[in-house]
Formats: sequence, C-alpha cells, structure tokens
Amino acid sequence: MPIVPDEPAYGGHQDDDRGAARLSGPLFRDETQQPPYDPRTQPSDTPQAQPYGAVPQNPEPMPDVPPPAPAPQKKSAGRDLGAAIGVGVGLAVVIIASLFVVKAAFVGVIAVAVVVGLWELTSRLQERKGIKAPLVPLAVGGAAMVVAGYVRGPEGAWVAMALTALAVLVWRMTEPPEGYLKDVTAGVFAAFYVPFLATFVALMLTADDGAWRVLTFLLLTVVSDTGAYAIGWRFGTHKLAPRISPGKTREGLFGAVSFAMVAGALCMQFLIDDGSWWQGLILGLAVAASATLGDLGESMIKRDLGIKDMGTLLPGHGGIMDRLDSLLPTAPVVWLLLVLFVGSG
Repeated sequence: MPIVPDEPAYGGHQDDDRGAARLSGPLFRDETQQPPYDPRTQPSDTPQAQPYGAVPQNPEPMPDVPPPAPAPQKKSAGRDLGAAIGVGVGLAVVIIASLFVVKAAFVGVIAVAVVVGLWELTSRLQERKGIKAPLVPLAVGGAAMVVAGYVRGPEGAWVAMALTALAVLVWRMTEPPEGYLKDVTAGVFAAFYVPFLATFVALMLTADDGAWRVLTFLLLTVVSDTGAYAIGWRFGTHKLAPRISPGKTREGLFGAVSFAMVAGALCMQFLIDDGSWWQGLILGLAVAASATLGDLGESMIKRDLGIKDMGTLLPGHGGIMDRLDSLLPTAPVVWLLLVLFVGSG
C-alpha cells in the first residue's frame, strides 16, 4: 500500500492562519518590527516606547480633585444644658425663698457661698501653683465680713476686711518662711475678691426695699449673661478677647448690653422705690460692663491656673466661683448706683 502523506488539517499550504500563528516576525512584508524597550535610548514618557504592562516612569499628574465638603456641625453650648437649667432653677428657689421670707437667712446664704468659693479658690491655687493661702482665717473672716456689713454697714465691712488680712498674715507665720510672701499675698487677694465684694450684696439688703434691690441686682446680672450667651452663640463672629476667653464675642457683648438695659429700665420703674426707667438704662449698661469684666477676670485666673472650671459642685455650671465670677464685681457697682439714684434708705 502506498504511503500517503498526512494531509494538513487546515488545507495544506493555504492555511495562512496557522502559518501566521507560527511566525514571530511581522505579518506583512512592509511592516517593521519594534525594537525592545531600552530606557537608555528611548524616552520614558513616550507611551509607544514602553512595553505593554510596564509602569510609566513619569506618569501624567492627575488633576486636583477638591475634597468633599465637611458636613456642617451643629453649634454646642459645651455643657449639659439640662443639668445647668435644673441647678439654676434650684438656686433661684433657694435665693428667692430666703430673700423674701427672712433677710437674715439670705445673709446666711451669702456667707455659705463665700466660704465655698474661698475653698475652691484656695484649693486650685495650691493644686496648680503650690500657693498655700490659709483657708481657716479666710473662711472665718469672710463669713464675719458679710455679717458685719449687714449689721454695721460699710464701716463694719472695712474693719472685718482689715482684721481678716491681719489674721492671714499671722496664721501663715506658724509655718516655714519659704513662700510666705506669695501665700499671704494670695490670701489677702482672696479675702478682697470673694467675701469683701460679696459684702455689698448684704449692704443692699439693709435698705427698706433691700430684697427688691438684691433681686434687681441678680436679675440684671443673669439677664446680661443670658443676652451675651444667646446673641453670641447665634450671631457671634468677632472675638472680644481671644487670648483670655475665646468664646466671647463683640456681638455677645452687644447682646449683654441690650438685654441688661431693657431689664434695668423695667426693674427700676416697677421694683425699686422712687426709681425711674432712665436710671435703669444706666444701671443696665453698668451691669453689662462689670459682669463682662468680672467674667473675663476669672477667665484670666483660670487660664493662668490651666483649668476650665474652679470646681464641680454645680452640675452644668462648674463650681460656686464659676457662678460668682460676674456677680462679685457687679455687686459694688449696683450698690453704689442705687445709693446715688434713690438713696441708701
């Protein structure tokens, strides 16, 4: 049997597809083969000079895509508002009940607030600065100062202040002399800052309409703080004293002045005997100024001590001193203006 050669499966020499698959050169004669990629002879930024799958050496920079805008954040008061309102209402009930039932009971409330405030202030001074202002003579002298102001008037308050300062100097002598000067200086400052300024509230109480004078003083201070908070939180953009208290704004100060002047006109017209609305405008302006300065003053102290609050006794408020900051410097201002407007009666 003759040997028949195997027949190509794809049609012998006419199988161009299979022949083309075996070729390693170009498919057509007029086509030239690309030389292999050589980074020494060919530029790396030319797309056709790089083999398939190679990573470009100098990729084209991607156009800047703006980052997604952050979601707007809701303003926060920074404190537990519910606790703050609850504590404020509780304090108001205690103050009003003692103020209009028995005046002497309200003097006791002032004395207790003074002693607690002195304890907070001296504790923070010792913890943060190592200053040991003697608390015992300050607490005893501070309470006596408030009572003396109520019983004996301004003269009694001045005498009690002098005796308290002397007691601080003598009490500190029982300890080593190191740090004596800074300790007694801080003690005299604390005696003036807390109990002596608080004594002017007791002086207001001695008048025939003393309860209404004290209520006017408290209302104007609270309204001033509320106006500053409300307007500043909603519209505040221009800082008032950023290095002392970054949260306070000029718009907030405008709110404090506006609210306090309106409240002052109403209080002088309807609560104070022989008072007039225009006197209330002046009184409100003075209260807004003194309350703001008092708040900034304690903020300066706390910033120097490196603390946020003087204490934690009042939830949502901080400590007693954090509530007395605007009241203490405002007390002598209100007492003096009321004496000038309607007398000490």
